[in-house]
Amino acid sequence: MRAQAEEVELSCKAAYLMDEASGVQLYAKNEETRLPIASMCKIMTLLLAFEAVDNGELSYEEEITVSERAAGMGGSQVFLGAGLTYRADELLKSIAVCSANDSCVAIAERVAGSEGAFCAEMNERAKKLGAENTLFANCTGLPKEPQYSCAKDVALMLRELHKYEKYHEYSHIWLEDFVHPDGRTTQMTNTNKLIRSYQGCAGGKTGFTNEAGFCLAAAAQRGETQVISVVIGADSSQNRFSAVSSLFDYAFDNFESVTYLRAGDAAEQRIGVRGSRVKNMSVTAEHTLSAISRRGTEETYALGYELADEVRAPICNGDVLGYAILTRDGVEVDRTALLAAEDAPEFTWWEAYREGARYWHHG
Repeated sequence: MRAQAEEVELSCKAAYLMDEASGVQLYAKNEETRLPIASMCKIMTLLLAFEAVDNGELSYEEEITVSERAAGMGGSQVFLGAGLTYRADELLKSIAVCSANDSCVAIAERVAGSEGAFCAEMNERAKKLGAENTLFANCTGLPKEPQYSCAKDVALMLRELHKYEKYHEYSHIWLEDFVHPDGRTTQMTNTNKLIRSYQGCAGGKTGFTNEAGFCLAAAAQRGETQVISVVIGADSSQNRFSAVSSLFDYAFDNFESVTYLRAGDAAEQRIGVRGSRVKNMSVTAEHTLSAISRRGTEETYALGYELADEVRAPICNGDVLGYAILTRDGVEVDRTALLAAEDAPEFTWWEAYREGARYWHHG
């Protein structure tokens, strides 16, 4: 489903456009070329922090004491005071909104003990994501050799970050005062101008160094269609925004997404349960199954199920009972686990006796 090169004219070193739901590539230009990505590396910094909260290793309310090293970071910053304590969610917000290098290092030191150890975790997480052309040397994106990524890998990282509701809360803030414990305030301005100028823009991350040029990874949604666009190495700030906007326009003009089963929704089929008061139950999709097609083309998608007619108790809410599978022309393109929507405890001795007696009586 690759775009024809002449359909989009972009002035940048590399670009990538992806359907967010399915991961399908819609446009690519030098998408695997290894390039510096500047502050777009903070997408991974934020992702690891949110995952640390998920794992119970960090909480948004936690107070973090800022080291001399974190406070001394150059480049974009919120001027944290060394030795002062800040709430983790305030630090994370300043990374998402105004790309604060000092907050990145404070978070990295808290999560992993040091920026170096955190950086090793960033590289490990990149491998698990399938980001094969990525190497981080720090958590800020400030120039340091060797470090690089590529347009396709940045899209994979942003797609993963987008699963976090907290990120969406931060990414739509345009202007906000960052209040320090000592009474100072620093005004934060969102570096991603598209949240105000492009309809449906759902956040993103800018980057700039002399080596990287002007970079932007952003997401946008219209109707059911959600896409991620990455531009690396534009020659001006305006050009990165217009290049990403052009990719969004191209996506919404030429493609449409159809959702076949949404995460949390019940599948058409129910499943019988043996050995429990619960006789049958609904199963819900673990993640959304959707497909994107070029407008005007006939692509035949179908939703099928791998699901037994019945299962034996006990069943716990959330147990995997089968799979829903999306196929195109008979070939599997995606699948999701189907989860039990409730508990189905085994019969007690008395219930089993009564059930047996009922069958014997009717037999």
